[in-house]
Amino acid sequence: MIQRIQTLYLLAIVALGIALIFLPVLQLVTPEEAAELQIFELSALGGVPLQGLWGLLVTTALIPLLALIDIFLYKKRILQARLNIFLAMLCLGYYGVLAIYVWQAKLALGVDWHVLPWASFPLVCFVLTLMATRRILKDEALVRAADRIR
Repeated sequence: MIQRIQTLYLLAIVALGIALIFLPVLQLVTPEEAAELQIFELSALGGVPLQGLWGLLVTTALIPLLALIDIFLYKKRILQARLNIFLAMLCLGYYGVLAIYVWQAKLALGVDWHVLPWASFPLVCFVLTLMATRRILKDEALVRAADRIR
């Protein structure tokens, strides 16, 4: 299980996903015209006076959870590949959820936003997921070829 390269890719997704839960991805800053400067950091755990940030938390928590489940499905390669495709869509969906919260913060608080480097983690997870899926499908093709030879 651990000797497969896709397992290492999936472990990297788990590590990045767990880090993403605790690291802020955006800074929301009040405009310069405001009387006092306020800086809010948006993370999956909150940090911004907005209601209903549960969508970001759920999306962020599902990424490492699904990758961890995916590691232990190594005997069911087709299911593993399908779960990887769902995980890739979830990584991109993270940015959609984040955009909704930025739009909500802009309307409710009237703030400007600045992206932090940690916001690239879902994109890195997306690329790692595609790489893992490619290797899983390659393993499946190898097993099917070996079955044909018998």
